[in-house]
Amino acid sequence: MFATQDTTGGTAQAADTLTRHDQHGRYPQAETVDDFRHNLATVQARMAAACRRAGRDPASVRLLPVSKTKPESSLRLAHAAGCRMLGENKVQEAFGKWEAMQDLADLQWSVIGHLQTNKARLVARFASEFQALDNLRVAEALDRRLQAEGRALDVFVQVNTSGEASKYGLPPDEVQGFVQALPAFSALRVRGLMTLALFSSEAERVRQCFVLLRRLRDQLRQSAPAGISLDELSMGMSGDFEIAIEEGATVVRVGQAIFGARAQPDSFYWPAGGPDPAALALP
Repeated sequence: MFATQDTTGGTAQAADTLTRHDQHGRYPQAETVDDFRHNLATVQARMAAACRRAGRDPASVRLLPVSKTKPESSLRLAHAAGCRMLGENKVQEAFGKWEAMQDLADLQWSVIGHLQTNKARLVARFASEFQALDNLRVAEALDRRLQAEGRALDVFVQVNTSGEASKYGLPPDEVQGFVQALPAFSALRVRGLMTLALFSSEAERVRQCFVLLRRLRDQLRQSAPAGISLDELSMGMSGDFEIAIEEGATVVRVGQAIFGARAQPDSFYWPAGGPDPAALALP
């Protein structure tokens, strides 16, 4: 578990934290600015409580509201409630929303889903952050497009910590070599690592995905090339972000707890099952 300063039993309490993956459909749709403000406050209170259990400063964890599948009208309400960066999975959907919301000059976009090289030109045009970098062809395409745009982009390296074939991301044992190659792409500002945990009601199996990412980050820091920052850990969604925070997350990606339930449950996007993450643990 993440190092804790709590001497009042916080470690045991944190270990008992459950997932909330069974709550699809229990998140009502946010339909007003006040709905969004209420949901944001509720999520931030859960984040602060998780930080307290782990002896962490709540200011050390950033909330990324995820607006995928939601209409422009909902995004505008979220912006009015104070959201200044939104996460989107599908590049074309995100690009269309960006084009339609040019009047909101202070709204930034984080692309958190898999990217094909032929979509790199879109990301280079509008995104402030890309959290799913997992191959050098995409890195090269992004770098070339960003150079042409005269821009730079914050990126996270995606790691498959669950070992599920259904998930993108590098196997843990390939991340070091990948990171060593990234200084060649000067328009990419490497900030840290990202993962999608096992989608499971078994909290300890979910926790092990986060533990693996943190330990991998700590190892990589010892040999990271100059200019490569590995300060950030993006991990945790609506159903498990409290566990992620207990294990060191600095960014949590929360959608349904802010915007309301999507048409499909999370299991539609991230199937349950897969090997035990403990079997992938670093030596």
